[in-house]
This record gives sequence, structure tokens and C-alpha cells, in this order.
Amino acid sequence: MSSLKEIAKLAEVSVSTVSNVLNGRKNVGKDTRERVLRICSEQGYFPNKAAKSDHSNTIIFVFSDFDRDYYLKIIKGISHCLTENGYDLIICTSKSSANFMRSKFASGTISLDRHMTDDYLISVATPQFPVVLMDRIIDNAFANTKSVLVDNYPVMCDMVQALVDKGFRSFGFMGGLEFTLDHKERYAGFVDTLEKNGILFDRRNYFHGDYSEESGYQAAKILILGNSLPEVLVCANDNMALGAIKAFEENGLRVPEDISVTGFDNSDAAAMAGLTTIAIPRYESGYLAAKELLGMIKGTTGKEPFKLSATIQWRKTVK
Repeated sequence: MSSLKEIAKLAEVSVSTVSNVLNGRKNVGKDTRERVLRICSEQGYFPNKAAKSDHSNTIIFVFSDFDRDYYLKIIKGISHCLTENGYDLIICTSKSSANFMRSKFASGTISLDRHMTDDYLISVATPQFPVVLMDRIIDNAFANTKSVLVDNYPVMCDMVQALVDKGFRSFGFMGGLEFTLDHKERYAGFVDTLEKNGILFDRRNYFHGDYSEESGYQAAKILILGNSLPEVLVCANDNMALGAIKAFEENGLRVPEDISVTGFDNSDAAAMAGLTTIAIPRYESGYLAAKELLGMIKGTTGKEPFKLSATIQWRKTVK
């Protein structure tokens, strides 16, 4: 347990500044306030007054992956909704979030962190501390959770059906982490649509990564070594699709002349590369997640999952 002086030293501010932050005074800049609170969390420092406040206008957003640029859009949506309603936002990772979520420092949390287990989230999602989930659904009657999710399955079905209608018959699939809901729904939409059209999916053309560009690059290199390219490679996110395209181009393969590629997310990098993908309303999902959480805090909304629609963006990586 650190002392007030040690927190001030680590944050490179005065003791009085740390005190002002912990007492909720508004005379401290946003960046300084967030730095002090992050260090307090990491050091496990919460004085009684800050940790046991009867009411807090602070919301926590927890996420795990700093490489995916669409998080910025989600954060912007969350921030706008909370600002409109007089709430503050603290952003942290699972490593530094435990002390925040176990105390009364905040009124609730929005979680988009695959490293957090269901059991942990159930343990913190109490009637006094609601949790909105953006990456899973937890089916537990006693957990005070609500899910705000992208409806992956129908839009993946629509895209694969459109590819079939364009004449494609040989498909590859590059999935993400297999335990994630995004992967499960996107892969289910893919295989169900092929089966509906009587197209046999060759499992030798199934690859999985971790949603990073590097994993897509390495998986595509393995695909190339098989000397039997599918006509189209459907990827579970944009980063892996862009990594795959890089590997294809390095090996003299043309996209889409030799192989077509699709992604999922509609990141800024995907738009610049002309990648055919599925556009997810990231800003809107963040705004709605915050809105639903405030409704749970006020007792005006239920726990039924809220699913957002997505749309296909056809670009030059599909012939």
C-alpha cells in the first residue's frame, strides 16, 4: 500500500494535487486526474473517503487491445454520452481495473476486455455496480450485466451469400481467438451460408490468428505454401485481412486478380487500402453502451442484450 506522498512522486505532482483528485475537486486537468487515478489503482491506494463515497459520477471503461484503432471511436461515443449526462470517464486495462471495480469509486463499468473472465465480471456486477459488456453475453440471473453487441451473424451471412452470388465457390476463412463471441458468430455465419448453398468448406483452408496484422500475415504465408489458394479469403477482422494481403503481395500474388480478400470492422486502415469489409458503428456502440449503463444505474432499463446492425462495404479487394 503506497502513501499519499508516494503517489504524488510517481505522478510527478504535488501532494495537494493528489488530494484534490481523490476528493473530486474540479481544479485539476483531465490528463493529470486520469494519471493520478491510474497510479492509485496500480498501487492499490484508496483512502477511505475516496473508496467509500456513497455516490459517484464516474464510469470505468475497461479494454485490452491497444492496437485496434476503432477503440478510439468507441471511447469517443462513451465520452460524449457521459459528458451530456454529467458523468466522468476513467479508461483503464484489466491489470489496473480491479481496485476501481472492487471499490465504490465508480458507479458502473463498460467492459471490452477479453482477458476478464466471466466469473470475475459476475462477482463485481452487483445491484449497486452494473456492468455493460461489449464482447460477450453472460447468462447469469444474479449478475447485474447487460450486453451491447454487434449482430455479427446476419451480416456475415449476407456477405458470404453475396460472394456466392458473384460466382465464388472456393473459400478460405481466417478466424480470430476461438473463444471470443465475435469469432464464433462470424464463423457460424460463414459456414452456415456455405452449407445453405451446398458448398463444401475445405477445413484445410481454415486458419486462425489473434486479430493482429502479424497473425494474418503468418497465416497467409502458410496458406501460400499449400499451393492451393481459395478463390476468396474471408477474414474475421481487418487487421488479419491486411496482414494477409501483405503476405500475398510479397509473394507475387495479386489481390483481387489471384485471390479476393474481405475483412470485418471497417477500420481507417481498411478504407485506405480499399479492403472490402463490414462496417460496424463503433461510435454509436460506445454511445449506446454508456446510455444503457446510465439506464441501469437509474433503474430505467432492463438486462436484455442490445444488438446493433452492421453493413457491407464493397471495395477493390473483391473482383
